[in-house]
Amino acid sequence: MPIKFLAHLISINLSKQIRSVMNIRNTKDFSAGLLFVLFGIAAAVLARTYQIGTAAKMGAGYFPFALGCMLTVIGLVILLRSLSSGRGERKMLSFQARPVVFVLCSVILFGLLLRPLGLLLSTVILVLVSSMASYDFKMRQSLLTALVLLAMVLIVFVFFLKFQIPVWPSFLTT
Repeated sequence: MPIKFLAHLISINLSKQIRSVMNIRNTKDFSAGLLFVLFGIAAAVLARTYQIGTAAKMGAGYFPFALGCMLTVIGLVILLRSLSSGRGERKMLSFQARPVVFVLCSVILFGLLLRPLGLLLSTVILVLVSSMASYDFKMRQSLLTALVLLAMVLIVFVFFLKFQIPVWPSFLTT
């Protein structure tokens, strides 16, 4: 219990310090930029474990290292553009659980339902559940999106790449 209390105090203190130092104009851009920077640094650091080589003779780590560096630069640009110089309105960083829960649940459901329900129904369920993350959810729009994505998935993964994915539900094929 004391560890949770200490972590809470540290997070409160840290968030007050961050708010007093930075004026965040756009919290979504700030969060996205920070995430890009973190992933870019992680990719660049992990790519260093492979041989990088030169531009003329690229090693296995050259491309991941370059992508990590580019992602870091893009993240820094987005992050810096989200900050204001003190003028204008200031938005507080907010966390909304609904989009995170619905999108994560849709991906988990897709993985669990792919074999028993096949690619057709699993893709439709994925799109419908993840669309429910939006506060402007419309069933007709989500079904149209699901059909377009389903057509693209079938063309790319089943017909061109010939993945061995069950397309139809298992109860229809046996």
